[in-house]
Amino acid sequence: MKKSNKKTGITAIYVRRSVSDKDKGNNSLSINAQKEECVKFVGEKSAYRIYCDDGKSGKDIQHRPAFQEMMQDARDGMISRIVVKKHDRFSRNMREYLNITDELDRLGVSVYSLSEPFNTETKEGRMMRNNLLNFAEFERETIASRVADAFQTKARETGFYQGGKMYYGFNSERRTINGKTGSVLVPSAQAESVKIAYEMYQNPETSLSDIMKYFKENNIDTERPLRVGSDKVGNLDRSHISRILESPLYVRADKEIYAYFSAKGYEMLDDVSAYDGVHGIFYHKTPDGIYIKLGYHEGFVDAKTWLAVQDKKSHNQKFPNNGKVMNSWLVGMMKCRNCGYAMHINHCTNKSGKKYRHFIDYGKYTAKGCVHTDKVAIRPDDVEEIVLQLMRERIEKLVIDKKTADVPDRETEKIKTEILRYDDEIRKLMEKLADADSVLFNYIQQRVSVLHEEKSKLETKLQVKSRKKKAVDTKPLEEPMNRWDDLTIQEKHALAVTMIDVVYVSDENGVEVKFSI
Repeated sequence: MKKSNKKTGITAIYVRRSVSDKDKGNNSLSINAQKEECVKFVGEKSAYRIYCDDGKSGKDIQHRPAFQEMMQDARDGMISRIVVKKHDRFSRNMREYLNITDELDRLGVSVYSLSEPFNTETKEGRMMRNNLLNFAEFERETIASRVADAFQTKARETGFYQGGKMYYGFNSERRTINGKTGSVLVPSAQAESVKIAYEMYQNPETSLSDIMKYFKENNIDTERPLRVGSDKVGNLDRSHISRILESPLYVRADKEIYAYFSAKGYEMLDDVSAYDGVHGIFYHKTPDGIYIKLGYHEGFVDAKTWLAVQDKKSHNQKFPNNGKVMNSWLVGMMKCRNCGYAMHINHCTNKSGKKYRHFIDYGKYTAKGCVHTDKVAIRPDDVEEIVLQLMRERIEKLVIDKKTADVPDRETEKIKTEILRYDDEIRKLMEKLADADSVLFNYIQQRVSVLHEEKSKLETKLQVKSRKKKAVDTKPLEEPMNRWDDLTIQEKHALAVTMIDVVYVSDENGVEVKFSI
């Protein structure tokens, strides 16, 4: 069967050009040039068929429809040989190329290149072919690396939108800013929907489902473009709305937003003074860490609303309510201090018919296990009593802190004094610029630059301190705490979620509460 294929099959001419070949302006690799050379070699009167993939990368075959069709025709016995301008038109992936040519060898189909003058039927020819493909694959990887580096460089140096995924509520348009031209996000007709989502969700009683229901009842457009330049669209669902409500792209970033991300340890590419309460943020996650870059686009949501939404979402993520009956108002918050896994509560009945609760440490069922090989001795009733007492003590402390919040501490006053000193020195140096010679002018410029940098560091420190010191409104907490015994288990749970990050439980260390306020 293989021999008859080789004798009776037609010649396949395969031509391919990638986007990078277009950008290079390489006329020798244009589709028409490849076709002309291959047809001339085969002979215009010969039986041949041209398979063309224009604008397709050679890194794989999955995204090349013409190549896939050609391979199927080869399997069906319609092709006896394949002619290409160069072997790298066929594939730039060495492993994939060898797999394909092995299959073609079994089918009795040969691959002939016009540019590489060697016979692949000999071991020497195959070695030369493989060496050329190794270089082609190296070139492809190098190009990919350069593209990635260029993307990161542009993303770090400018506030332009770098393309790819399109964001709900935005379109992009080309603009020139600071002498450079790039894409800037601009509000679309759906921008108002994003604002509505944030306004609704900051309400403690509003869920993502409520927002979806509102959008549906009010016929709000939920179509979203999948990628730039793509005709394909999708529709918003709960997960998409959730991601929108987490994205700093939409916030009008001010000093509070700078302090928020700085406190997380992210790399802040722009000085705190650039956070003007107008522009949004690009959040970039790389293998080396996360960095934050101010965009040239304007945000939709003020910082106060955005931060309120983040606070609510962080609690909802940590303490999901699956709607089941709760065994404890601390459900979802308790973790084992030893292994970090969740502590669950189970109901049991002893021999005398008395019902009681005990902990199950899920960590002991994992591969690494936990020191809690048996039942945890500490009882859920005791944990609840301890946590309740700590919550009351926490509120008392917050009430005291609130009364003293407006009293400046020594460190804050010292920072403010240093900032004023820097401002004074900068002002005096600037007054001397008019009469300065070139040497003094350069010195003043350098000194002013250093002073500005030091001042920015102090302003950042002051912003972080200001945010940490911000007084918590305890009134919504005090009232339900005063009537604790009258609350339902769900109401107790909601109050605990507002105050607590996690409750660590262990027989060795007892109960430790990490508060979120």
